[in-house]
Amino acid sequence: MGSRIAFRIGALLCAGLTCIQVQAQAPSPQAVKIDRYMRASAKLGQFSGAVLVARSGKVVLSRGYGMADAEWSIPNGPATKYRIGSITKQFTAMAVMILQERGALTVSDPICNYIANCPVAWRPIALHHLLSHTSGIPDYLALPDYDKTKSQPTTVNGLIARFKGQPLNFAPGEKFEYSNSGYVLLGAVIEKASGEPYDEFLRHSIFKPLGMSSTGYDSNAAVLPGRASGYTKPRDTLMNAEFIDMSVPYAAGGLYSTTSDLLLWDKALGTNKLVSRKSLQAIFTPDKDMVGYGWAIGSLFNRRMVHHNGGIDGFTSNIARFPDDKVLIVVLSNLEQSPVDAITKDLAAIVFGEKYAMPTALKIVKLDPATYGSYVGKYVITADISLTVTHDGDHLMAKLSGGDDAFEVFPESETKFFSKDPPVELVFARSASGGFDTVSVNGQYTGKRVP
Repeated sequence: MGSRIAFRIGALLCAGLTCIQVQAQAPSPQAVKIDRYMRASAKLGQFSGAVLVARSGKVVLSRGYGMADAEWSIPNGPATKYRIGSITKQFTAMAVMILQERGALTVSDPICNYIANCPVAWRPIALHHLLSHTSGIPDYLALPDYDKTKSQPTTVNGLIARFKGQPLNFAPGEKFEYSNSGYVLLGAVIEKASGEPYDEFLRHSIFKPLGMSSTGYDSNAAVLPGRASGYTKPRDTLMNAEFIDMSVPYAAGGLYSTTSDLLLWDKALGTNKLVSRKSLQAIFTPDKDMVGYGWAIGSLFNRRMVHHNGGIDGFTSNIARFPDDKVLIVVLSNLEQSPVDAITKDLAAIVFGEKYAMPTALKIVKLDPATYGSYVGKYVITADISLTVTHDGDHLMAKLSGGDDAFEVFPESETKFFSKDPPVELVFARSASGGFDTVSVNGQYTGKRVP
């Protein structure tokens, strides 16, 4: 759900790899470049899904690529519904702020006001800590039995019970550590404070007022027209993704949406239609490690960017807003290994006239494993986020703090390495002395090597 590391007018024409919207006017040069980039990515088998790029609320390009259903050759399009994983968190955060404005809660409330039989260790934890990933509650996706239990239906209380007995990783407020558990608890808070089920509250208070008719809480049993199937591609073989019961991601990652609906969401975030400017400011004010409420706060190409990605079995996603430039980029994919972060960065580069490279086939080059020791070390990205590179025989391994197990990275050149699962690109840079002292992760984050 993010850390397991988020055509109103015209007919649709679908052919080959691409499902496009017929436009009443010729596409802009930017749209042509974006489409050419996405076609190349889809042709190489690196992307399947839909993208939307908008500026000042107007669509620059909104198209689908690849197949929503590979078995029936049904193409992706702007109306295709995708599971959005941890992009769900920004809706959960918005629901909390709506309830605060209604006087039903405050973000300074202790979580134990809302949770029965609350552990003693949780007593210092406020809703703010959950919203900003500073609670210290361990991420239930990182528990040893997660892969065995993710296919089993559960209740909200049953889900909380899976991590309720775990000791805190640190004192509340001490530091940032991504935790899906915190947003599960926020879902329970929303239900208690509102008197409605989580999905109903979001539908009544967010989706319906904004006209987001193609967004909701996903269900394994419900028949949902236009829903994409989720795929994975280990060792370049397309396969159906592993099953996850949708009661498990809950308020941390259980929603589905479309690129068009997320444009409506983006437009609403520039108004006071849902909450006041004061509440919006709180949502987008970073706490530790530039994280707000359901959003990461940062910059790209020296432009302010608020963004979040999402990952859930068979799907990966990204939404990036550039508020000062009034630019929105949405990338939704039904291929688990799609490099949505890198795609988002390159689409932003096209929009802002920056340098970018067209997608190419990833080719592993041969390096002498004896040289792998020069890459080994800990690279600090922020005060609480780091990348650790280790050497295991003929294999170079990498691990992000707070993420899953270490994953192997493969050399594309002496300085560039990649992993397909998860989709990560590492670019190492040498210091004046000739050793590697920094690494770029997916072109967006830079880590400095520490002794």
